[in-house]
Amino acid sequence: MIARFVCGVMLAACCASSILAQSGIVHVVIETRAGIIEADLDSAHAPITVANFLKYVDARRYDGGRFHRTVTPDNQPDNLVKIEVIQGGTARVQGAPSWPAIELERTNVTKITHGDGVLSMARGGPNTATSDFFITIGPQHELDFGGKRNADGQGFAAFGRITKGADIVRAIEKSPAKLQNLDPPIEIVSIKRR
Repeated sequence: MIARFVCGVMLAACCASSILAQSGIVHVVIETRAGIIEADLDSAHAPITVANFLKYVDARRYDGGRFHRTVTPDNQPDNLVKIEVIQGGTARVQGAPSWPAIELERTNVTKITHGDGVLSMARGGPNTATSDFFITIGPQHELDFGGKRNADGQGFAAFGRITKGADIVRAIEKSPAKLQNLDPPIEIVSIKRR
């Protein structure tokens, strides 16, 4: 009886994973020193951005990386448009291959907007995102295409949403910081597909 139950649970998990994969959803687990965050990445609507993120995941470049930035309502006095995010990136490994920046997948095309708990790529100008990513805290629609956070109005490439660990994201946001730099940074132990 127990064996049948276990087989049924495993079959249900396998089917759920298969359905997610067919719909373009890739589930990832972000293990940090502060706790576990889980997210669904939307490769159907943001294929370039998800493929780029997964390239770093599969190469284990985030293992030993860190959440290094917290942007709160109180630490951005020079910004007229305020946002709330935490930002993380890869481990700095000497001799590791560097990959080119990716094309910006704008929110007006992908239809993935910056609601609460959205994963998005950090960037300078358009088409400059590489490995740093951020997670929104609360809706941050000024980061969408046409938003006013970035002067170019092109927005940022949202590509997924957290499914578990919102409390961990908020705990990281409230961690000690000097200006916007987490001090100390919060280690990313690993990011893996599930």
